[in-house]
Amino acid sequence: RGTVTAFSPFDARADAEALRKAMKGMGTDEETILKILTSRNNAQRQEIASAFKTLFGRDLVDDLKSELTGKFETLMVSLMRPTYIFDAHALKHAIKGAGTNEKVLTEILASRTPAEVQNIKQVYLQEYEANLEDKITGETSGYFQRLLVVLLQANRDPDGRVDEGLVEQDAQVLFRAGELKWGTDEEKFITILGTRSVSHLRRVFDKYMTISGFQIEETIDRETSGDLEKLLLAVVKCIRSVPAYFAETLYYSMKGAGTDDDTLIRVMVSRSEIDLLDIRQELRKNFAKSLHQMIQKDTSGDYRKALLLLCGGDDE
Repeated sequence: RGTVTAFSPFDARADAEALRKAMKGMGTDEETILKILTSRNNAQRQEIASAFKTLFGRDLVDDLKSELTGKFETLMVSLMRPTYIFDAHALKHAIKGAGTNEKVLTEILASRTPAEVQNIKQVYLQEYEANLEDKITGETSGYFQRLLVVLLQANRDPDGRVDEGLVEQDAQVLFRAGELKWGTDEEKFITILGTRSVSHLRRVFDKYMTISGFQIEETIDRETSGDLEKLLLAVVKCIRSVPAYFAETLYYSMKGAGTDDDTLIRVMVSRSEIDLLDIRQELRKNFAKSLHQMIQKDTSGDYRKALLLLCGGDDE
């Protein structure tokens, strides 16, 4: 359900030659660059990079960095990163230097599947010779840290037959840990939301509503705060629907004054081959807006052109 699929007929050498020509000599032909890079999938972009090096002895990413600037450069360079390296890189930047970008940690670890998380950890180790979990625990604390660690274990129960007895039990435990208790037993929320299967948790949320009269999101909102609250809510939203979670993320990255370009680029690049079509639908349904029009209104220049091509159409 991605907007970017394998391009056919594909010729890595021809693409590499066209890109070299676009960046050689005086001035840069941005149009050619953005057209090629937004219409090839990630695997094809890696082939182009390798053909580029073979033909010209130059690094395509380095050339893009030296020829392009600003948000457009960030977007093109992001498209060139292999999928798991893209996530690993985003996480590394979220935890390096002064201050931690909790938003990035939350978005990536709440939305990726256990298999994707395992891959990210492996790539992180290969690329940066460091253990992702150690890095994250070094920069975070409290229950927020604990839930991140649970998610990093990538041991969520696989989807299978749902045991209604256990659904009832989990819903009661959450009710007692939150609404019925003076203070909150955060640990129960972390364990249940971080380890049960997706289909099981969807049933737990329904049952919870029946027992308490509240949506689980309302309870989390009332009973927790700060980074933990944001992470628990992101996990719940992703259990309900990953595309709906990203539709909301994109909507808020462009709503109001100013644009959160980092988030816009991260979501557009990371979801373009997975579920961007579904995300567009959810955005239309939940916010009565078209992603295409939001991008059109909020961005400009080559950056806008490239984002619109990634978006792949308007949902009028």
